Amino acid sequence: MRSRRQRRRQPQDDLHNKERWLISYADFITLLFAFFVVMYSVSSVNEGKYKVLSETLSGVFNAPPRSLNPLAVGDHPPDVRPADGQNVIRPPVMEAPRNPTEDARQRSANLRTMSIQLSAAFEDLINQGVVTLETNDRWIELSLRNSLLFGSGDAEPHFDAFPILQSIADVLKDHDNAVKVEGFTDNRPIRTAVFPSNWELSSARASAVVRVLTMDGVDPERMAAVGYGQYQPVAGNETAEGRSRNRRVVVLISGEASIRGAVR
Repeated sequence: MRSRRQRRRQPQDDLHNKERWLISYADFITLLFAFFVVMYSVSSVNEGKYKVLSETLSGVFNAPPRSLNPLAVGDHPPDVRPADGQNVIRPPVMEAPRNPTEDARQRSANLRTMSIQLSAAFEDLINQGVVTLETNDRWIELSLRNSLLFGSGDAEPHFDAFPILQSIADVLKDHDNAVKVEGFTDNRPIRTAVFPSNWELSSARASAVVRVLTMDGVDPERMAAVGYGQYQPVAGNETAEGRSRNRRVVVLISGEASIRGAVR
């Protein structure tokens, strides 16, 4: 019995042993594939580096030859003229240094011109005493009562304010002078959800004027908005007239172009 079972299993075992070479062959093919993948990745060329290297070598070998013979003292360099149709490469022309004195005179002249223009534009309001205009060699100070621009306790310009601010913008937008807009209030306290104090109200009014001037064509990089609240009065707050004078917006036009460098 035992010998018969062994004889039955022997063909199956022989067949199994004859097919084991396929496993080794498959492993060999897998290793060979991995080897070629690694070799390809190592030998791949970086196209960007190849282009840089190619342009560098091309520039070196195609550059015009340089003379190896030094020029003796007193000799004149050879007259090298470009061939017809070739562009001549000339050294850049250096700009002559600016004259600070001349710049200061020009800026003073611009201030005088703008002062004349503003005086003509606001002649009636100046005569009424609701607008004041002062000029010196460094600044133009245009002061406007808040009643010309804003309602009581409000920072949004009312309808009549836009023609006034348009007239200011028409003078400013053709020049590069720095402009600082200052907001002021009287000493009566304000405490609302929008404006907890006069600081916020004065700052918001100055910012609103800057915003409208920007909409009318003035470069915003030239401008700044500052709020002083009640702390820079020009009159006493004991009377209605004094409080009215303190509630104002001042447009300061500097003789300088940089708003950061403009100091009152």
